[in-house]
Amino acid sequence: MKVLIVEDNASMRNLLVTLLGSQGYSIVGQLEDGNGVVDAIRRLAPEIVCLDYQLPGRDGMALLPEINAAFPDIDVVFMTGSEDADIEQRAADAGASGFLRKPFGQKQILDELRQVCEIRQQARRAEQADSTAEAAPPTAASRRPGGKPTAIIVDDNSAIRLLLKGVLIELGMHIVAQAANGEEAIRAAQAHQPSVLFLDVNMPIMSGLDALPRIREVSPQTAVVMVTGETSRLQVQQAAGLGARGYVVKPVRPAYVESFLKKLFNR
Repeated sequence: MKVLIVEDNASMRNLLVTLLGSQGYSIVGQLEDGNGVVDAIRRLAPEIVCLDYQLPGRDGMALLPEINAAFPDIDVVFMTGSEDADIEQRAADAGASGFLRKPFGQKQILDELRQVCEIRQQARRAEQADSTAEAAPPTAASRRPGGKPTAIIVDDNSAIRLLLKGVLIELGMHIVAQAANGEEAIRAAQAHQPSVLFLDVNMPIMSGLDALPRIREVSPQTAVVMVTGETSRLQVQQAAGLGARGYVVKPVRPAYVESFLKKLFNR
């Protein structure tokens, strides 16, 4: 896996270069500030970006959504020494695939990157299998009703939609639509009447919580699952009161999604 390191601390950069290099990762570049990160990604084509939060120039939180919008196939591992209580939630909502809070140990780094790599590989396998299935001529079995549970994915971040799609396909679901805001979600739910709809909480135009009661109205049999980086008691209670069946926490972790879906469908 090719890795780009964006970190202003020279000692931390050296640690990451040495450690990741010893584990077979290919370090394609090192940057010490936030200026030129997007151009460097375009030029160096990394598969993972280790991105510090507090950088000279442009900070990591400003860069994260831009990276995800331009390169949804690239995983960003967000690193910070900030003690802000909501920093992990904000990074997850912005599309971070992994999170490391400084100071961290070598095992934490390797475990986080390993998990990120495994999830991306799973998503790619599922996407390839889905593309092959769509390209194949329909058979009697594929036309038979009552097959795979159907799902709609709603998130304003394309990288999160891509990862969640791969996870759900590999878990045996059929993705019938994707949307980037609450208004699109309502229209998609009405048109497709899916088994389950994964609904991001924080989105432009219309938030997930605002869209939730209208989705329940137009598609009452659909199980709506909130997708969020925040799991405060108030938000969970609010979503449950509006009819949500539960929530998936960002960054998306396949084992959690699988366990949740088994409970949801009583498997």
